[in-house]
Amino acid sequence: MIIEQSERRKSKTLTAAKVNGNLEPGKYHDGGGVGLFLRVEKNGSRRWLQRTTINGKRREIGLGSPPNVSLADARDQASHNKRRVRDGLDPLTEKRNSKKALTFAEAVDIFLDVKLDEFRNEKHKNQWRSTLATYAKPTLGKLSVSEVFVQDVLQALKPIWSSKTETASRVRGRIEAVLSWATVSGYREGDNPARWRGNLSELLPNPNKVAEKKKYPALQSKDVQRWWSELIQRDAMGAKALQFIMLNASRSGEVRGMTWDELDIELEKTNSETAPCDIATSATWIIPAPRMKAKKEHRVALTSEAVALLRSLPRNKNCSLVFPSAKSKQLSDMTISATMRRMHAEDIKRDGKGYMDPQIKRPAVPHGLRSTFRDWAAERGYDRDMAEIQLSHAVGSATERSYRRTDMIERRRAMMEAWGRFVRGEEEHSLANMEAIK
Repeated sequence: MIIEQSERRKSKTLTAAKVNGNLEPGKYHDGGGVGLFLRVEKNGSRRWLQRTTINGKRREIGLGSPPNVSLADARDQASHNKRRVRDGLDPLTEKRNSKKALTFAEAVDIFLDVKLDEFRNEKHKNQWRSTLATYAKPTLGKLSVSEVFVQDVLQALKPIWSSKTETASRVRGRIEAVLSWATVSGYREGDNPARWRGNLSELLPNPNKVAEKKKYPALQSKDVQRWWSELIQRDAMGAKALQFIMLNASRSGEVRGMTWDELDIELEKTNSETAPCDIATSATWIIPAPRMKAKKEHRVALTSEAVALLRSLPRNKNCSLVFPSAKSKQLSDMTISATMRRMHAEDIKRDGKGYMDPQIKRPAVPHGLRSTFRDWAAERGYDRDMAEIQLSHAVGSATERSYRRTDMIERRRAMMEAWGRFVRGEEEHSLANMEAIK
């Protein structure tokens, strides 16, 4: 009987290989009779816990997370706690008293100092700081992280959940990240009160059903040629970047961060008298995954006009950016947006109507140019998937994407050549060649 019990305990004993291997979410108990177990969350995070009885109450003591705390270390600490409980002491209270109480505001500062180095986008870094300072700290800032509960998080989110749904949803995720760091660092225990699934999802409306996805004011098709003819008269780098955005239906951030080594292109200028937009090209811009919104490498088929624009740009040996600022830094999104605002204002001064989106009733913005392109492609009957791939949108189900082996790059190149002709006001050429492209 004793041998059988020993064998059963041995079969439940964890090993270092198992702890560090692939484990399904759940609890994995260790042998030894000290109440040690490993909890694996659905997001893959792991932490050591010890279940014991202190002063007649069942309690759980956090012992850290692997690999920072090894199986051997967790066992030693659990055994130590067990002995202290037998001596009438309370290791849980001792642990809490051994660490200085940390406020949420202090936790935010420490967390951001550590984590923001992971973000390459300066705008993204600033958004984390500003949103937490504006929407979370007023309610949670003075609270100890160990005393932040669901109702506290709700108090911070409810005022903006309906009116600023997208921002509120991001703030919730950022609060969750800060409190998760505080838990792993030993400043709090228990479930995360900012967790969405099975927690706040039961108390707040689904953000996807509260507000429509933000729409960006787009340039009307009838205004495209007039807008383009004015844009190409401007020599500032922001205007050049805006031209490139328009020709490729790219995101502002993708163009502003573009470096020369991302281009598979012959940049030497030719002596040919042929118009730049009539020169055949196989040039490609390869945007690495870390710079893409979907974190997947994206290939852009550069048209002859896009190549001519790139060839016209000055090269700075000390700066790898294709469209640098005057200080050889990355252009700001505001610089490009300001170009469009000035164009709108100047057109109105000339007794024009500006460049308004009649549906949204606001002047067109750079990101809205992607919608202008998408509408054009749909109206001309171009393949839907081809247009969506050009915009670097996910196309089809995950299964379909796993089987697709082409990104239609040469068909997209022809489509974008036709788009360039439309932008320049040469629609008849575009229509004449369209059937061969589809």
